[in-house]
Amino acid sequence: MERIIDEEKIISTIKCLGIDMIKNAGSGHSGVVLSAAPIIYALYAHHLRIDPKNPTFYNRDRFVLSAGHASALLYATLFMAGYDISIDDLKKFRKINSITPGHPEYSITPGVDASTGPLGQGIATAVGMAMAEAKTNMMYPNLIDYYTYVLCGDGCLEEGISYEAMSLAGNLGLKKLIVLYDSNDVSLDGRCDKTFSDNIEARVKSQNWNYILVSDGTRSIDIKEAIDLAKTYNQPTLIEVKTVLGKGSFLEGSNKVHGSVLTDDDILNIKNNLDMRNIPFVVSQNTLDDFRYLINNRCSNIVSDFNEMLDNIEDKDSIEYLMSMGKSIDTKLIHYDIGNEESEELRITSKKILSSIVNKTNYFFGGSADLASSCKSYVDGAGDFSKYDYLGKNIFYGVREMAMASIMNGISLSGYRTYGSTFLSFSNYMLPAIRLAAMMKLVNLYIFTHDSISIGSDGPTHQPIEQLSQLRSIPDLDVFRPADVNEVIGSYQTILEKNSKPSALILSKNKLDILELTKASEVKKGGYVIFDSLKRLDGILISSGEEVHLALEVAKKLRFKGINVRVVSMPNVERFLSQSDEYIDQVLPVEVRKIVIEASSSFGWDRIIFNRKYLITIDSFGLSGTKDELYKHFGFDLDSLEKRIEELLK
Repeated sequence: MERIIDEEKIISTIKCLGIDMIKNAGSGHSGVVLSAAPIIYALYAHHLRIDPKNPTFYNRDRFVLSAGHASALLYATLFMAGYDISIDDLKKFRKINSITPGHPEYSITPGVDASTGPLGQGIATAVGMAMAEAKTNMMYPNLIDYYTYVLCGDGCLEEGISYEAMSLAGNLGLKKLIVLYDSNDVSLDGRCDKTFSDNIEARVKSQNWNYILVSDGTRSIDIKEAIDLAKTYNQPTLIEVKTVLGKGSFLEGSNKVHGSVLTDDDILNIKNNLDMRNIPFVVSQNTLDDFRYLINNRCSNIVSDFNEMLDNIEDKDSIEYLMSMGKSIDTKLIHYDIGNEESEELRITSKKILSSIVNKTNYFFGGSADLASSCKSYVDGAGDFSKYDYLGKNIFYGVREMAMASIMNGISLSGYRTYGSTFLSFSNYMLPAIRLAAMMKLVNLYIFTHDSISIGSDGPTHQPIEQLSQLRSIPDLDVFRPADVNEVIGSYQTILEKNSKPSALILSKNKLDILELTKASEVKKGGYVIFDSLKRLDGILISSGEEVHLALEVAKKLRFKGINVRVVSMPNVERFLSQSDEYIDQVLPVEVRKIVIEASSSFGWDRIIFNRKYLITIDSFGLSGTKDELYKHFGFDLDSLEKRIEELLK
């Protein structure tokens, strides 16, 4: 006998749990809970291939809540679906140290596949997940086959990152990417007709997406059938579901319900209309069982079937790596040959090392935001990732730095190691996604080249000043600024050994001497002595990157004047400051005056230097001119440095 399911009762329960959570927390977003519950129900009940008891099962379908403010809706659904979330967890919504934080956080809540909140980023992250699936499916066509779904709102589609990411997804033909658009025409500040009148159908079709309209967002059966239809297409699909924000509330259809806590009278009104008891956090066991039955009936064998197929795979090194979610890469894969050269551009060094790794693995790939030829991040012989060949390892992101950074997060969340490259001055476009990567502890690699005013005539728009300190200020982002070939090798070794935290590699475009004094093995310490005096120290010069070469030249010139200085190369400030007090004092004795030489912002160096006059840095924008002209203007030529340091150490 066929089981009779009261689907409306399940949807009503999800709504009531959501508004109970928000009421109990004293904050949250009630509007989307009431408008989008039928959407999330249709997805979880009838389409998502998941195992709530195994939330990280690799071949599961992915779901990204791009409209991260709808977290109460998601947590209520995850509880109902049978994930390891209790009623008590729902009662702790938005409380400190709970597993139900204000916006979804990866690795905190079972069933949350990505951290979201900044609008639009979830769409781009999902594009990365879909790209990863396309690649893995081609590697293991009989083993890997999952969909990536997104729930977004008007705000997500207003954000520029959604345009960037969806454009690339359409160009790549990512057919297993489906976006569910909760189209309620309201944002926080008012009706969307004040700001957003795009023809969404025309927009997405122009980006090589399919478009489906569900005109009544209360009909979960229509949403289910729209997803069924989307799965028949060979392109990504956006399903626009017309809804009413805060459906059933006294405030329905108004921006006032967007981020509000409903009154007691309104909650009573809603629950009465839904034929639900007005008792907070009460759930019918039959309703709970019905929802879980719908999921389990479809998905009961997905883990066992996958494991059985996995056992029969002969070459499964790559899939086992992906399933381990970002373990370290063997540094023996690094191959570097300088030949007879005595100097080299560090972006070239990076290219050689990157190529040696990418060409030997199937789980490390990446690309550039249309600057691969300048950043030297294109890997010869690795093929191009495209709709014609998902096995290619070079991603052409186009001029889309913001989308690139979020797409990288999706690729990394799928178990791959990935990298993205652009000029350091353009890293600003990427900062929101880099922050999320750091929060999620993803092992992304950002390769930023053209790292100082020394790039010359492109002028101040392309000469980074504040970007280095911005990146250094992001918690859990490992920022490396190597001085030469040896330190680039050491940076890569340290980066590949990590299995958490993203890294930024800051590289000069100029040809730099390979120094006999630098050591790859010391980079992991963050800072170390590369030049010293056998006599009593008069001072210590601290530098990173290209300016280390200047510091060494100045130190040698000062020695002839009887001024004895030590030179410390500091490719990674945070790593150095995390060393033991004994090591820090050994490298930078408290009693010795210290001077920083870095052609970048002074911000952040106050943790080491307590008097600003000992900072030889740049706190203004650059100029258009040759490298030598700029160095002279800003006091970074050898004569100016020697004179200033001599005066400081008198």
